[in-house]
This record gives sequence, structure tokens and C-alpha cells, in this order.
Amino acid sequence: MKRKQLIIIFYVIFLVFLMLFFLDKLDNFDHEIYNHIIKIKNDNITNFLKFITFFGGFKFGLIIFILSLILAIIKNKKILILNILLVFDTIFNTIVKIITRRNRPIDINLITEKFYSFPSGHTMFSITFYGFIIYLINKSKLDKKLKIIFSILISLLIFLIMISRIYLGVHFASDVLAGMFLALANLLLAIDIIERKKLC
Repeated sequence: MKRKQLIIIFYVIFLVFLMLFFLDKLDNFDHEIYNHIIKIKNDNITNFLKFITFFGGFKFGLIIFILSLILAIIKNKKILILNILLVFDTIFNTIVKIITRRNRPIDINLITEKFYSFPSGHTMFSITFYGFIIYLINKSKLDKKLKIIFSILISLLIFLIMISRIYLGVHFASDVLAGMFLALANLLLAIDIIERKKLC
């Protein structure tokens, strides 16, 4: 399937989630997913996912943004594209959160988050940042096996961050999936522009 087709499909799926949210059709789906995830709940997993979720959060994202901006200015202009992507995703995420004004899950949160829930900002940051890193790795001159290993490990981190948001009770599954499809569409659109304009 061509990249442009995937971009359209991912945006459409995000819009479907958005429509289902406004129609109040997500509750059963969200509760079913959460009920499956909490079956594995124990203190070790909770502590592990509390640690993992940090790598998709605002504080970590701000550190990455500042460091990559410095790197872009000093050495590597290509990294500036990542900064633009992160800013774009943050703005997009904030606008949608304000429009939907969805409250966080009640009485199941193992950590505290204050802003609105839909879509998941951690998911969007993780897919945008780590997804772009995967793209750069696969465009690099690294050995093919190393590319595969790094791509799998980074993809696993993205997946764990997404799961952590549901497990820790700060997002509904639909928040995470909506954020995933929106971020994937934005990331693929950025990559498409990069390659057409030969920016990388």
C-alpha cells in the first residue's frame, strides 16, 4: 500500500474515533480493553510501567525538544524537522483535547494527570519522536541486522508506553488508539514531504 493511501486511512480512522466519541459509543470498548489489561496487574508491572511512561511524557519530551533544537542549530539541520514535528503534534493534540474536553478515567488512575484525555499525548509524542528515530535509523548506513534490531526495540518501547497509559488508568484505550492513528498519519505525512523535498 502506498504511503499516501496509508496517510488518508489513518486520518479517517482517527476521525471515526472522534465521531464515536461525540456519539458516546466508546464506553463499552474502553471498559472491555481495560478489563483485559488489569488482569496482569501487580506491583512489579505497575512500577515498571510507571518508569516506562516517563519516556513518553511532557518532561522527557521537553528535554528531547531542547536537546534536538541545540543539535539542529549546532550540527545537524535534519533534526530540525523532528522539532517541527513535535511542535506540530503538541499543538494538534492540545486543540483536539480542548475540543473534546474528555475527562480522565475516574477511580482507576495509578498516577495523576490533570489535562483532558482525548487523544493521548504520550502516544502521539512516542510515535512521532521514536517513529522518526526509526525512520532515520533505516535511512542510515547501519548494518541491516542492526537496523532491524533497533527498530524492533524502539517499536516495543512505543507499544509499552501506549499500554502503560491504559494500565495506569490515565487514558481510555480509545484515547491511545486515536492518538496512535493521528500521530502515524502526521509522521507519514512529514516523511512524505521530507522525501519529496529531499530534506533528508
